[in-house]
Amino acid sequence: MKITKEEVLHVANLARLDVDKVLIDKFARQIGTVLEYVDKLKAVDTRDVIPTSHAISLTNAFREDDERQSFDSDSALSNAPEKEDGNFIVPKVINS
Repeated sequence: MKITKEEVLHVANLARLDVDKVLIDKFARQIGTVLEYVDKLKAVDTRDVIPTSHAISLTNAFREDDERQSFDSDSALSNAPEKEDGNFIVPKVINS
């Protein structure tokens, strides 16, 4: 499917994208290639294919949510490189 420069510019405008004028032809060719592939997919007979939400079957990999004894503060902090007053000391990551 052929896509025009004007269509590329229109879609870019809708998406609020600033498109380099030099690349418009390249984008038009690339989008055209993608649309041609979609047209090929439309030709595939899928009448007897059951709709699915995933391409492969998935199973629940989660464990049961069992109640367990939590760590006490001393155990949790035992391997901490730095600690103070029962808290972990970590590097500051947000400048204020």
